[in-house]
Amino acid sequence: MGMTRTAIKTVGKRDGSIVEFDASKIERAIQRAAMETLQDRRRADAIARRMTQLVVEKLAGQYEGETPGVEDIQDIIEAALMSEGYGRIAKGYILYRENRSQVRFAKSALGLKDDLKVPVNAVEVLRRRYLLKDESRRIVETPSELFRRVAHHVARAEANYGPDPRVHEVEEAFYRMMRNREFLPNSPTLMNAGTPLGQLSACFVIPVEDSVEGIFQALADMARIHQTGGGTGFGFSRLRPRGDLVGSTKGRASGPISFMGIFDKATEVIVQGGRRRGANMGVLRCDHPDVVDFAEAKVGSNALRNFNLSVGVTDRFIRAVVRNRPFDLVNPRTGKSVRRVAARSLFDLIVSAAWRTGDPGLIFLDQVNRHNPTPSLGRIEATNPCGEVPLLPYESCILASINLDKMTTDEDAGGHAGQSRVDWTRLRDRIHWGVRFLDDVIDVNRYPLESIEAATRANRKIGLGVMGFADMLIRLGIPYDAKEAVTFADKLMRFIRRESLAASERLAKQRGAFPNFAKSIHAKTGRRFRNATVNTIAPTGTISIIAGCSSGIEPLFAVSFVRNVLSGTRLFESHSLFEKIARERGFHSRELLAEVARHPSIAKVRGIPGDVKRLFVTAFDVTPRQHVEIQAVFQKHTDNAVSKTINLPADATVEDVREIYLHAHRLQCKGITVYRYGSKAGQVLSMSEEVEAPAGELPDFVSADLDYSGGCIGGVCEF
Repeated sequence: MGMTRTAIKTVGKRDGSIVEFDASKIERAIQRAAMETLQDRRRADAIARRMTQLVVEKLAGQYEGETPGVEDIQDIIEAALMSEGYGRIAKGYILYRENRSQVRFAKSALGLKDDLKVPVNAVEVLRRRYLLKDESRRIVETPSELFRRVAHHVARAEANYGPDPRVHEVEEAFYRMMRNREFLPNSPTLMNAGTPLGQLSACFVIPVEDSVEGIFQALADMARIHQTGGGTGFGFSRLRPRGDLVGSTKGRASGPISFMGIFDKATEVIVQGGRRRGANMGVLRCDHPDVVDFAEAKVGSNALRNFNLSVGVTDRFIRAVVRNRPFDLVNPRTGKSVRRVAARSLFDLIVSAAWRTGDPGLIFLDQVNRHNPTPSLGRIEATNPCGEVPLLPYESCILASINLDKMTTDEDAGGHAGQSRVDWTRLRDRIHWGVRFLDDVIDVNRYPLESIEAATRANRKIGLGVMGFADMLIRLGIPYDAKEAVTFADKLMRFIRRESLAASERLAKQRGAFPNFAKSIHAKTGRRFRNATVNTIAPTGTISIIAGCSSGIEPLFAVSFVRNVLSGTRLFESHSLFEKIARERGFHSRELLAEVARHPSIAKVRGIPGDVKRLFVTAFDVTPRQHVEIQAVFQKHTDNAVSKTINLPADATVEDVREIYLHAHRLQCKGITVYRYGSKAGQVLSMSEEVEAPAGELPDFVSADLDYSGGCIGGVCEF
């Protein structure tokens, strides 16, 4: 900048630490205030340069040889702007300062030292869920220390395969990825690594056998898993139907739905380490005699609140639906047909229930088992709570996601949106470290049951996925609902899949293939892998809030909205890239952001250029067909499964849901879930009607609960 040399060398931060003085921070703050006030980039830059030089000179004169505090510097900036006749810019700077002060106060009220400068909502998520507490429930670690705890614990596995110095090197790599929020593992790993509990898996499938002993053994296993922070999936299709003969007593069976109610009640009272309630997936085959009761279990009732439900459908059933043929319902105890139904009528009943309540979804059992990596060990009958991990009985899976928003680089120094490209080298590096991290977790994990440890170690399934896909598209200038988004998703996930397999193959050369390798489909390929599966696309929930990115592969749920953070406190949030473009293009204002927050879509908001509206599409701008096609293209390169919610507006029809379910089967998805806005009480996202607020009252805004990051509005998507 050519400014006068200053005697100011250091600055005192609010936490008492001393850091090196950086004049560019002053220039950026003034430029931000000037740009928001003047809406003229050239003038704002010129004013920022000149005023920064003036402020630096004033600091040199007033604090020569001393260390001013941050507040001292900000006071001088305000005074300098006022003295030079920039009163409006000074006002904007004061407002920005006040906002930052409120954020600091909110973080202070949470009783947490934020050493990573994460948003307030992320601080509250960390405080509630992840940071360690003492016996008085006082927080005893910072966010940075959380990531150090996890990295240190997981890297201990490296000692099994090499010299100790390598352990420290790997720990640092793990720590940097998490600290930079480029990579985060599933919630149980963040919660429990380095603690006496030590259970790090997110997903489990527990078998339910057709006996009282088998049913209540599954219930006991579920309880132990939920206590450690995991989610459970169950296939109830082996249970005899309601009214069937009970051989020992000659009585009548109560059926799978009644037993699911017992699992649901048990889940209600088991709080997972005081942090969250448990979650389950219940699966029943389409040919089970109780499938109608199962499909309608949530219609008009509060039943099974802790379950997501999915009907396990077969190709044979879908063919019968399309051809309007009869379909046999089979007693699993005898293997005999008990009655024939019209397949299309049954399918329409399932679709209608999903339209009304969001449940049931579908799991395409034949498609799942076509890609079962160990078919000789049995057929897969169930998945984890959100459907992204099909598992054999007693298997568990560890998940993690790479933050795609951090995997781009700007082509020019300005970093303008739409002028970025994927940093494939960085992405490759994080994939390889991510696979290594997850494989190490298998070794250091403390499993809740011996049977789970045996099954997990035998197949070593992992699920490396992504989050921030919508953010990456915005940086690349690709609308989520454009054909180009599907093409790009195909290229992206193909790359992730290829590199994940390469990383697992490299580990197999160093550590050996997974024990059941000879029984797997991989044995025929000539390539040895450390892990039976490597990729999963999960609904990233709270970890994407910590990472500051969009959830999984979901579109944005809003551009600007209010977050319910503390009791009675609602804070505005706006997408950072939208604000950046708005400032650069000269249409940024607080009033505009407030107006945007009143609408689930910005398509009809005045004052926003058309190309920006086109880029910042939200979930309700995206057609159901595009939702499914994005899911399908990710599934094509994912060996586990893809969790994605097809969010529908309130006025979506039953026929819309029907077509989505059939289209998902045509595109070879492994499962499908829909949610029609307003179809479930207690949904975590609410949207205002587009009407004027009464005189004297504040308008309604798009409002999200603390834990919501996108995807399933009404379900449980936190694992």
